[in-house]
Amino acid sequence: MYQNEEGSPLTAESVLALFEQLGLRNTRPRRVIAGRLADLAQEEAEFAVQDFWNELQVLDPGIGRATVFRTIEVLVKHGMLDRVPVAGGTYRYRVCGGSHHHHVRCSQCQRVVETDVCIPDEILTAVADSTGYAIDGHSLELFGRCPECKPATAGGTGGTGTRYGSQ
Repeated sequence: MYQNEEGSPLTAESVLALFEQLGLRNTRPRRVIAGRLADLAQEEAEFAVQDFWNELQVLDPGIGRATVFRTIEVLVKHGMLDRVPVAGGTYRYRVCGGSHHHHVRCSQCQRVVETDVCIPDEILTAVADSTGYAIDGHSLELFGRCPECKPATAGGTGGTGTRYGSQ
């Protein structure tokens, strides 16, 4: 479940507080968005923006598509949501914790989970030394088959082979 850097879970109130801090009005559509995001945080679920908008239309038929898309971008920019690339050049979004983490995506069903396993500092230093860059940050994309998909694609054995490199 999402927790900010202070360890508090994402709530509708924390999303609305960010809106206020940014000088955005807490309109009915933004309150509906905040409430649904709090639910998704509790469920640890990811979503596509179009699907999210479709769900919100059931709750508030007047909610504008542009409002939803712009609000999602604001929340990504301010660290309340993570944008995770998936097949076909699209993205899914997750309510994520405030601490540094990466995502592992199932290459079959597209399920995404968080991991706090990271690149060792020695590797980042080696990259900086070999390129002359001052490394400001990084993102790591990991993909494979989730526990549910792994047996189905490995002849029922669960498979143990690991392939590294680009898809």
